[in-house]
Amino acid sequence: MGSSIFLQSNSLLESLIHLSNEVSSIEKLPSIQVRNVSTMLRRIKVLTSLFEEIQESNNPMLPPSSVLCLSELFSVIRRVKSTMEGCKNGSSLWGLIQTERLSNQFHVFVKEIARALDILPLSLLTVTVDIKEQIELLHRQAKRVELYVDPKEIQTRDVLLTLMASEKNMFDVETVKHVFNSVGLKTVLDYEEEMSKLEDEVHKQAESEENDVRQVSGSVGKSTSAPFNVPDEFRCPISLDLMKDPVIVASGHTYDRSSIAQWINTGHYTCPKSGQRLIHMALIPNYALKSLVHQWCQENNIPLMECSSNAESEKKTCEKAVDHISATKVAIDSVKRTAEFVVGKLAMGSVDIQRQAAYELRLLAKTGMDNRRIIAEAGAIPFLVTMLSSNDPRTQENAVTALLNLSIFDNNKILIMAAGAIKNIVDVLESGKTMEARENAAAAIFSLSMIDDFKVAIGAHSQAIPALVGLLREGTTTGKRDAAMALCNLALYNANKLKTVAAGAVPLLIELLMDDKAGITDDALGVLALLLSCPQGLEAIKKSRPLVPLLIDLLRFGSAKGKENSITLLLGLCKDGGEEVARRLLINPRSIPSLQSLATDGQVRLMFNRSELKWLKLSDSEQ
Repeated sequence: MGSSIFLQSNSLLESLIHLSNEVSSIEKLPSIQVRNVSTMLRRIKVLTSLFEEIQESNNPMLPPSSVLCLSELFSVIRRVKSTMEGCKNGSSLWGLIQTERLSNQFHVFVKEIARALDILPLSLLTVTVDIKEQIELLHRQAKRVELYVDPKEIQTRDVLLTLMASEKNMFDVETVKHVFNSVGLKTVLDYEEEMSKLEDEVHKQAESEENDVRQVSGSVGKSTSAPFNVPDEFRCPISLDLMKDPVIVASGHTYDRSSIAQWINTGHYTCPKSGQRLIHMALIPNYALKSLVHQWCQENNIPLMECSSNAESEKKTCEKAVDHISATKVAIDSVKRTAEFVVGKLAMGSVDIQRQAAYELRLLAKTGMDNRRIIAEAGAIPFLVTMLSSNDPRTQENAVTALLNLSIFDNNKILIMAAGAIKNIVDVLESGKTMEARENAAAAIFSLSMIDDFKVAIGAHSQAIPALVGLLREGTTTGKRDAAMALCNLALYNANKLKTVAAGAVPLLIELLMDDKAGITDDALGVLALLLSCPQGLEAIKKSRPLVPLLIDLLRFGSAKGKENSITLLLGLCKDGGEEVARRLLINPRSIPSLQSLATDGQVRLMFNRSELKWLKLSDSEQ
């Protein structure tokens, strides 16, 4: 399979360059969608330069993820060409009426280009610095591009629709000329050609509607048990029926929920298809397959109720499914083949090949829940866990970052923990070979600790919490924030609060509160507010440098979340030593107005009980 990927790369590049040049050489641009077409042409010209440089490098061993990216770009550019030709050669007036749909189509194309470039391993390709910078700029711009609908086209479209609704001979000729001129219709010959194109469009629409009616008529009277040529991949391996609610089990295989649930409920703990013992019984919805089943049912005019008992739920499922490079089965299969090949390199390759493979998985797992699921199904997780112990800094960094990206998919959290990853992740967190590796290890712990049971398992590792506290001291702003967020999650479990205090987190967190450059004020406050609820945490907070003046400033200038946690801390300190806290508050002239203002505020008022606070009573008498 690997050799076939590489053999295809040269022909793929040739096809891409030929296709891109065809699009770029369109001589006469359409008179509608002018801005969307021109900006798309500029993007394709930049991509063409990339394709040409890759081809000139004569590298027969293109990384599989780059082949996947190029395949996706070929699919997008082919559809761009078709849409542009439709705008150019079709009816201009019909295109004007369809302006919003066409604009949205171009917006979708740009987003698909951005998603494809997400997995392009530029650093592994032989391209010039200039091309690399151009592609990186194109990628950034494509990711944040917004839908553009030409307001002039909308205005002209509305005028045209008004004219069409007018009674015969009851419209202004000059207005008609203006509308026609706006879409490039200026001569009698233009008018004749446009009439011919409009007639073609009418026939096309009529044929489409006739086919729809014929399909609907043919389906009337069919029972739900009527035979359909259901694709094998849409059939449940147990019941062999069309899957209504496909789910993934721990082995990575997909079944219809009702069938596999019945299998498990009758005492079976293995995968029916592979015979593999299931390490957990969770059933993970296969949104991508469910979307494809839904689409197939629509195309074959099968009532959607046969695929789902809830049409609205099905609609939401389809919306969730569009979370990867392409919703088509071809794209999913392409990702699967790429993932399997790259995982093979992890298992069998040299150190250099393993480093490259880990980097490609890191990129592939960066975008899309389906990509993360497919990579895990290909067996990547155990190999990545092993590579955390690599002596090569980049290999270790790529492996821990790939695991971080994979952990965003909840079922992968279970698989990562089952692979015994915590020890290796904590080792990287504590003494990783690069700061980026350490910080991404902290982010991975934060992600894994989203599941309650894992808070206990992670905290049970003797060095996990001390290593996070160490990163609070030594990391960059991003690393400190990741460490603080991980501690916030872990400290929801009481035993972890004691370990966090014992690791010396309290004075460090207070120090970070006073450091404007640290940039983690809210996260540090969140951890302190949690530690306050255990006696050791309260004692450590009291022993540290005075907090009250700082908390008062945060009440005035902090974020909403920061104000809540500041009040939590003040309330805890007041309950333990109310007179002393009251004295400090009254000394500070800014405190009472801030507290009284917050006491009447919506969310904060729920946390602020006047009857409990002696210092607030004292403040009343002072006034």
